[in-house]
Amino acid sequence: MSTDIQVRESMFKAEAFIFSLLLACCMGCGAQSSSQGLASTPPRGWNSYDSFSWIISEGEFLANAALVAEQLLPYGYEYVVIDFLWYRQRLPGASVTSPGFDVLDEWGRPIPDPGRWPSSAGGNGFKLVSEQVHAMGLKFGIHVMRGISTEAVKKNLPILGAPGWRAADIVLQNEACSWMPACFVSVNESTEGGRAFIQSLYDLYASWEVDFVKHDCVFGINDLSVHEIKATSQAIAATGRPMVYSISPGVLATPAMAKLISGFVNMFRITSDDWDSWNDVQLHFNVARDFAAAGLIGGEGLNGYSWPDLDMLPLGYLTDPGVNEGPHRFCQLTPTEQRTQVTLWAMAKSPLIFGGDMLHLDQATLDLLTNPAVLNINANSYGNKEIQGTTLRKEIQPVLSVVECKDANSTRWSIESSSLGNRDQICWAFSSGTKGNLQVPAAPMGCLNWSPHVTTSTNIDEIQTIKAEKDDQTTHLGHGCLWTPSNEKMCLDPQKYRSSSFESFQSMHMAPFSLHGSQLWRLNHEGKLISESTQLCATMSPLVVGMDEDDSGGLQFPGARIWTARGMSGEYYVAFFNFGSESAAISVPLATMIQSSSASPHDISDYGRSWVNYQCSGQDAWSSKDIGVVGQNLSVEVDTHGCALFSLNCDQ
Repeated sequence: MSTDIQVRESMFKAEAFIFSLLLACCMGCGAQSSSQGLASTPPRGWNSYDSFSWIISEGEFLANAALVAEQLLPYGYEYVVIDFLWYRQRLPGASVTSPGFDVLDEWGRPIPDPGRWPSSAGGNGFKLVSEQVHAMGLKFGIHVMRGISTEAVKKNLPILGAPGWRAADIVLQNEACSWMPACFVSVNESTEGGRAFIQSLYDLYASWEVDFVKHDCVFGINDLSVHEIKATSQAIAATGRPMVYSISPGVLATPAMAKLISGFVNMFRITSDDWDSWNDVQLHFNVARDFAAAGLIGGEGLNGYSWPDLDMLPLGYLTDPGVNEGPHRFCQLTPTEQRTQVTLWAMAKSPLIFGGDMLHLDQATLDLLTNPAVLNINANSYGNKEIQGTTLRKEIQPVLSVVECKDANSTRWSIESSSLGNRDQICWAFSSGTKGNLQVPAAPMGCLNWSPHVTTSTNIDEIQTIKAEKDDQTTHLGHGCLWTPSNEKMCLDPQKYRSSSFESFQSMHMAPFSLHGSQLWRLNHEGKLISESTQLCATMSPLVVGMDEDDSGGLQFPGARIWTARGMSGEYYVAFFNFGSESAAISVPLATMIQSSSASPHDISDYGRSWVNYQCSGQDAWSSKDIGVVGQNLSVEVDTHGCALFSLNCDQ
């Protein structure tokens, strides 16, 4: 053996020994040890948003927390988090986007609304709630927004810890939260007053014994604020209290964007809000693949580690996005699709934050959340990645984007008659042409309903549709609201910008009907649909599902995806996912699986071996059933929108 090879193998062995020691520290169900630092494994817990929107009360929160402690804490779900607007009074006119209803202290800091959080009266804040949570053996978390409340700025309140500074002195007026611009605006952390304000916030949260902070409207393409994330991270560290620091949303987030901030946080959302539609689930696969390939899973974070976050799990009993209503419906994903979602979250090592109402937790959902093999993969696997998949039947899915109008020439919008009385519809068509080897039709392929802007009305049902004007025989409309036939209470809102499939408009781009300026659109003479508030255009594009590698346009959503990972005892994990509309046989050569899972220089267990002669046996991870000895290929029939997950032990 040459000297170079000996040196290299010695280095591999030393690195492998160190790496094995690190992995050994991660054994168990996923509960974290303080000696390992914060978020040593992907955090698990419960969050109120998917089931209560913003309106949760103290009694509802504590009732859910008690059930988390009873049913989920034994499986590592240790955080219970109050999501946004806990300081907003639930009064007539109050909504997600309405300013002027928030409870602030004399320093401009949000404090709990005593109407919903009675124990907060008398200056207690969340101290008494957190004490009850801690007594249950859980950890307490809250959601906070970007910067400072516009109400504090309007009142020009003083800044604690910075004599002479007031709210109007520290704001960055051009950096408002993109999806709540009337309510929150950035602060200038380069000023004494700005730094003091942020520190005063986290000193307050530390006094409430907060263990987890979800910081919203600071990440993603529309709202990335590296300076605020860094300043917040420093403020948390300065309190001396360990707090898991989570940031969101992740609208069109990229690995390059994440690398700017991952060392300052513990969780960073890499998608927009995830709701219970198959299209939402499907859109997470490319993102998860890219962040895994960039080496961002389990990197260095604030006082510990950081994890790409695929968002909460909208399973069980839920509400709808942005509404003033609590849980009232069950998850609309099929049981097969729910298992697919949990499997991807596990293989991608995303934090597991359940969003359903615990008071209506059914056994099937509980089983999804507590499968020991799946939780072990989520906490203790390594080398997680997507590898090459197979191709199924091709089909076109339309995808909505909100883009610069100069880039919106591929879609033409027009008026069509509607079957809904005298209401009009705005319909779209692709420009004629091809995508891959498929002909793309130019005929209208889908429609949104249209209601004109009438300032004296507050209910779409009360709005009478006006007929379009004609100008040089080109149809155009005045201002109006666009909504889907399935939900007249939700309007297309460009401030909820994200590329999404047409079938999932409600969860991607919809906001509760309010006739605010952000919801007003107009159709111009060129067939472009323009947002009056942003001057962006709505456009549709064809997404070909099941595209071959050789097809033009690149590989977008292949019919099947395959993920692999390694376990701490040397086992191999492999997950198959079927995006097609029919069940399909998916397979992977064992040599491909083993080689792709042994690429780390830290892993020398397969160094110098031939992968061709391996023999594997194992179990179905979900059912714990033995699958026997596997030949040269691992093959399985996977239901439409379904998955299969295996744990294999392989020897030569």
